[in-house]
Amino acid sequence: MRRTVSFLFSVFMSVLLMGQTAKEEIANNLRLSASNLLAYMGPQKRLSPAPDGWRPFHISHYGSHGSCYLTSMQEYDYSLNTLRRASTAGKLTLFGENILLRLEVIRQDVEGRQGELTLLGAEQQKQIARRMYERFPEVFAGSAHVDAKSTVTIRSLLSMENALQQFLLKNPRLRITHDASMSDMYYMDQKDTLLEKAGVDMTTGEPFQMFYWHHDRPAQLMERLFNDTAYIKREVNASLLNYSFFKVASNIQNTEQRKHLTLYDAYSDEELYQNWLRENARYYLGFAASPQNDGRQPFSQRNLLRRIILEADSCIGKGQPCASLRFGHERALLSLVCLLDLNGYGQQINDLEQIDRKGWRNYRIIPMSANIQFVFYCRNTRDTDVIFKVLLNEDEVTLPLKTNMAPYYRWKDFKEYYLNILNSYSGN
Repeated sequence: MRRTVSFLFSVFMSVLLMGQTAKEEIANNLRLSASNLLAYMGPQKRLSPAPDGWRPFHISHYGSHGSCYLTSMQEYDYSLNTLRRASTAGKLTLFGENILLRLEVIRQDVEGRQGELTLLGAEQQKQIARRMYERFPEVFAGSAHVDAKSTVTIRSLLSMENALQQFLLKNPRLRITHDASMSDMYYMDQKDTLLEKAGVDMTTGEPFQMFYWHHDRPAQLMERLFNDTAYIKREVNASLLNYSFFKVASNIQNTEQRKHLTLYDAYSDEELYQNWLRENARYYLGFAASPQNDGRQPFSQRNLLRRIILEADSCIGKGQPCASLRFGHERALLSLVCLLDLNGYGQQINDLEQIDRKGWRNYRIIPMSANIQFVFYCRNTRDTDVIFKVLLNEDEVTLPLKTNMAPYYRWKDFKEYYLNILNSYSGN
């Protein structure tokens, strides 16, 4: 009864949150407009207790790296250099001059660190590991084995190391193996050329471009920054500046500069929402099950899902607790979420204007340090009929499977359902 009440409470809270529009959510928390650049917020709900007699014995995880700097200096320099030229020409407002000073500080902070994990990113990974240990201590008891893999990108590798350090602090007896090798990239960071190209094509095609320009609202930002409309028309690519500046503004929350400055005061709530709408649609077309690419994009993570199934099967019935941890990137995690159809995120939406209205919001799925955790339960150490639940960003989510113990599902049902889906894919 207690488990049922807890789960119903979580469902009730989810319904309340779903009742808010993205515009309302962003107005209440401007950081949400950052899409995948949102700094990780941690779990938002209480976990449901396991059914009587079941205990956790295995966790299978895939997580994106923690908060990081933008990956290219050009992403910082475009806004900075545009405002520098305008300042030299005397074309900035007093507010624009103040924004320029802030951009100089941001640029100095990131020098030589583009794409690297920030201090906040390292702390996020430590906290996720700590909560994983404290929520499911049976998985990490005694000399349990923890196997960790990372992509070869430094921000992912350091995310892994920070998480593993936390596990060892909690239990020095853990047997930890960890690696970052190109030999694992076929499932850790699969590059499916055909599907990747299809996703890119969707964002360069006419439907998205029409949507993009319909929601392009740089005029008010230009008026706040520049004092000469003729100069703007002659010397400034307003749309490109808005795009570049918005990325820098969004990413501040992932750095230590978040304690000292913001760029969000250059935007109205409406402008932040419009900028987010474009990024949300871009991620949907590029990585989700959009009908524009025949719903095939999530199959880019078919090897990752097969690996999760294979490694989980290898742990079942062995009588020893263990964890499989994988540290990669948000694009892979997003496509995996959609392949699994967690919380209905695998839905196909034809009208780009309906993506937000149907509840598909990228900031709920892929903030910095986004993660999926499969948590497996058994009744005894040799049990092969196991159940499990899935956490997205440490909150329980639903699967498109029948169950009489939600949010728990039977592993045999999961394997049958998803192996059929994987086997139905006829791509390369």
